[in-house]
Amino acid sequence: MDSDESSVDDEDRFKAYLQRVKDNNPHLKIFQGFMMGLSSSLTNEGWEQIGKDVSNNTHLENINLNTGVLNKHLVSFFRGLTSSNTIKNVNLSNNVGIRAEGVRSMVPFLQNSKNCLRELDFSYNCISSEGFNVLFRALRDSPIEKLNCNRCGIESIEIDSNYIPQNLKSLTLIANNINADGCRELAKLLQGDDATLRSLELCSNKVDDDGVEILVDALQNNKSLKELRLSGNDGISNQGQILLLKLLNDISSIKATLLSNHTLECLSLEILDEDEEIKTHIYMATEINSEHESNPDATGRKKVICTQMCSVKRTELAALQEIDHSVYSEIDPLHLPEVLSLVDQHHGLGELYVALKSSIAGVISIVNLKKCMLQEKEYHAAKAAKHAAIAAEHRAKAEEIDAKLTAIDQAAEANQDGGYSQSNKRRRT
Repeated sequence: MDSDESSVDDEDRFKAYLQRVKDNNPHLKIFQGFMMGLSSSLTNEGWEQIGKDVSNNTHLENINLNTGVLNKHLVSFFRGLTSSNTIKNVNLSNNVGIRAEGVRSMVPFLQNSKNCLRELDFSYNCISSEGFNVLFRALRDSPIEKLNCNRCGIESIEIDSNYIPQNLKSLTLIANNINADGCRELAKLLQGDDATLRSLELCSNKVDDDGVEILVDALQNNKSLKELRLSGNDGISNQGQILLLKLLNDISSIKATLLSNHTLECLSLEILDEDEEIKTHIYMATEINSEHESNPDATGRKKVICTQMCSVKRTELAALQEIDHSVYSEIDPLHLPEVLSLVDQHHGLGELYVALKSSIAGVISIVNLKKCMLQEKEYHAAKAAKHAAIAAEHRAKAEEIDAKLTAIDQAAEANQDGGYSQSNKRRRT
């Protein structure tokens, strides 16, 4: 078969494919982009008509226009495709010609009330910051759950808190130029009790320690994000890594450990061999989070037992986080028996010995406290007894004086009665 015959066959296949779309074939679920390459003569009007046919189709669930689609093609296609109540997945990746204008052409489709779009992939395009910001605002009322914009030339991000997609669970922004300012905008997706994002991928960007600090601050009280990928960001130093470790397991106090992030289950970083200790402790914390994902109280308790009450691990973490006090210095001595029992139960006799040695001052303080309290009790009892004796002596004195006063009153009355009787005798004489 020569090239002309092959070209005719391709053209026939292309027309037959489009007819199936137009006829609303119930067996056709995916609109395949590679078929579009079979006709080099397709005009902008032709693209628009295909968009209308896709819009009218009630069985298509996926649009796959990856590779070879130009910006003008996309604009025409979405001029025709303004609504769909069946399309769930749109893949526009690997079309380097798609720019911000192409994104704008999609806005009516994205904002249509019938929209049931769940996944959108714009990776390996040139939509830039402008296109991403337009796209993100347009998705506010969309049921979108997964958005991929890898290698799209995104530098600056602007996120309006009033225009955050309410169902977005996964955002992938690998190999862009996002820095600390971008992290500040992305942090808005992680704040509040209604945060929905479960996965954020920022590998190979320009995130540095300042960006990490912004993300860590946003994740302190976050209960949704389970996956954070930051590998390939050369600006993240040892200091930034320790900030992330402290987010997951802060050992500055037992309370701080209990209030650490217990949600993040996967954290990827580009960690050098000399910082392997950081990687080990990050992995351990995320594993504990994963093990007890539905019970943050149990997660916090497990971290306390595994790290705060294990001398080796706590020594390593204390050195990394620059903590210079013993964990036993903050434990109420009255609770030490229970704590020591936990140490023995989970770490054995060796750690129990270390714990006893570290907490002996507290144990002694209990004994000393009890002794002091007994001494104080005896002192006050003696004072009370002494004051009682003095009071009794004064009461006796008062009673003695009362008796004397009574005797004086009685003598006075007797004298008065005797004088009255002698006067009456003289009158009768």
